Amino acid sequence: MNTIEPNSDAQSLQGFMDKATLTKSPENWEDEGDEILPFQYSITSYGADYPVDGLVKRLENGSIYIPSLQRHYVWKLEQASRFIESLLLGLPVPGIFLSKEKETQKLLVIDGQQRLRTLQYFYVGVFQVNGKDKEFALKGVQPQFEELTYQSLSDEDRRRLDDSIIHATIVNQDEPSEDDSSIYHIFQRLNTGGTTLESQEIRSSIYHGEFNDLLKQLNNNSAWRSIYGKNDKNIRMRDEELILRFLALYFKGNEYKRPLKEFLNKFMGKNRHLKYYSGEKIRDVFETTINKIYQCIGTRAFKPKRTLNASVFDAVMIGVARRLEKSDINDCEQLKLQYTNLLEDPSFLEVTVKTARTSEEENVKERIEKAINAFAEIE
Repeated sequence: MNTIEPNSDAQSLQGFMDKATLTKSPENWEDEGDEILPFQYSITSYGADYPVDGLVKRLENGSIYIPSLQRHYVWKLEQASRFIESLLLGLPVPGIFLSKEKETQKLLVIDGQQRLRTLQYFYVGVFQVNGKDKEFALKGVQPQFEELTYQSLSDEDRRRLDDSIIHATIVNQDEPSEDDSSIYHIFQRLNTGGTTLESQEIRSSIYHGEFNDLLKQLNNNSAWRSIYGKNDKNIRMRDEELILRFLALYFKGNEYKRPLKEFLNKFMGKNRHLKYYSGEKIRDVFETTINKIYQCIGTRAFKPKRTLNASVFDAVMIGVARRLEKSDINDCEQLKLQYTNLLEDPSFLEVTVKTARTSEEENVKERIEKAINAFAEIE
C-alpha cells in the first residue's frame, strides 16, 4: 500500500495538541459503554462431567478454546498446587462454564480458565510465572504430595487425578440462531474477576474469526493510526470498536436500532466468518475512505475539539464513503472546506457534540444524512 501524505495545510491546523491526546478515549463514548441492554433469548444449558485428563487433552488439541483476552493467569504456585491437591484428595471443586460454537463444535471457555490452565500446566510439567517457565512441583500441600510433579506421582495418584471429574455447564443459544449474541451477556456477567473487559474486548473473545482478524489488520492502517494515535493497550480496543461501528452503520445503518452495543454485537456475530460482507469489500471501503480523509484533512479529522469524537467519526466516514462510491475525490480543498462547514453547522453539532443521546435512532440518522449531503457534490 502506498503511504498517504496529508494535506500540509490540514496538518498544520492540529499543531502540537495531537501529541498530548494520542491515547485519550473518543468523546461521546457513553452512548455505547453505559447502555443497559434489553434482551430476551432462548438458551439451553446442560451439564457435562469431564475427566481431568480429557480436559487437558482437549486444551492441548484446541477443542477447548480459552480467549486470549481473558485475564492473564494469576494464580500463584501455592494456589495452583492446592487445586491439584483437592483433586488428588477427592474433594469437590468448582465447575466451569463453556459455550459450544456451532460451526466448529469447539468449546469456548466463559469461566474457569485459571483452573483449566492449572491442569494443563501441571500435566505438561511447566508453571509460568511472569512469563518465565519453572518446573511445576506441588508446593504448600500435604507432605505426601509436596514437591511432586505429574510424572513423579505414584501410579495410583496419577490415575486418581486423571479420573477426577470437573463439572461443566455448557450453554447454547437457540434463538436468535445466527449471532450468538447471548454469549456476550453471559461472558460479561461471569467474567467479573480482575479488570472488567471492555465491550470490544469481549466481542474479540467470543467472535474470534476472520472478521475479528480483519478488524485488527485495519486497525494498523497508517492513515488511521496517524489520526487516532499510537496503538496502545490502554486504549482497550476502542480504536477497533470505532472501525466496527463505521462498518456496521455503513452496511446496515438502515436497520439501526438502539442499543448501539447490541447493534454492534449482532453485526459482528453475523459476519464473524465474512459470509455477508467479504473481507475484500470491507477492506476497500474502510481503507479508501480513511486514506482520503487523512490525505485531505489530516490528523485533525473527527476532532471538533481536542479529542476524536465518535459521533463525528461515524458520520463523516459514512458521508465520505458514500461519495467515494461514485468516483474518487480529486478536490481536497473542497472536501476540507465542506468538512469545516459541517463542523460549524449548529444542527450537526446538536446531534454529535452537544448531546449525550448520540445513539438515539433519530440522532444517528440525522447526523449521517447531514454528512452525506455535505460531501455529495464534491468533485
